[in-house]
Amino acid sequence: MGILSRASYVIRSKINAVLNRAENPHETLDYSYEQLRDQLQDVKKGIADLTTQKKRLEIQKRRLEENVEKHNDQAREAVKQDREDLARRALEKKKQKMSQIEELEEQIASLQNTQDNLVEKKNKLQSRIEQFRTEKETMKARYEAAEASTRVSEAMTGAGDEMENVGRSIERAREQTEDMEARSAAMDELEESGAFEDVLSDEDDIDRELEEMRRGGEVEAELETLKSETGADAGESASADADTEADVEVEEPSADPEIEAELEDIKSEESKDEE
Repeated sequence: MGILSRASYVIRSKINAVLNRAENPHETLDYSYEQLRDQLQDVKKGIADLTTQKKRLEIQKRRLEENVEKHNDQAREAVKQDREDLARRALEKKKQKMSQIEELEEQIASLQNTQDNLVEKKNKLQSRIEQFRTEKETMKARYEAAEASTRVSEAMTGAGDEMENVGRSIERAREQTEDMEARSAAMDELEESGAFEDVLSDEDDIDRELEEMRRGGEVEAELETLKSETGADAGESASADADTEADVEVEEPSADPEIEAELEDIKSEESKDEE
């Protein structure tokens, strides 16, 4: 097989496959049924034309038969009038008319045979069309039932195109959901570890350490200030009590609970910073 022959064969097979997929059995059966009905109408029209032609010949034959009778009468009358020449002419015309009648009878018989054959074929074709119509409706009903059963089966098994697309959509949605959940968990883990703060901050490790030292120095300075203020307040209170009442026992000033609590908090924070 040559290249062109193979290519032609492949093209025809492809076209045939496309046509098979595009073919609708309902439309094909209805079209075939209409074609058969058109053929039946053509046969009926042919029978009608043939019958019309036969009727014309039969009418012509009757006219010739009437002329034959007329010529017979003419010949008898001529004999009575002792005119043999006229009688002979009338008989000659009668003979011609009878010859034409024989030809017409042959044509009419032939047309009758043709008509009988066409009528027989018409009856067979009509019977075939009726049978095909019954088979067509039965086949259409079977096809519709098979198509409905196939759709139900595909829907039940998920083998249909729509169910396949739905399954793919669900699978993609599941994958996207899992990816989003994993990303959310990763973001939470990075946020808890402080990675986002390091990434978003412009400071490096040295800057952060210097900042912590600065804060620690500020705390120490505030502590010294609190100590000095507390000591000065205690000395002034003791001198005033000694000058006012010498014989009264001098009591040591009691520490302020709020200050002591704040001091303890500051010491605790300082210890944590040093560690």
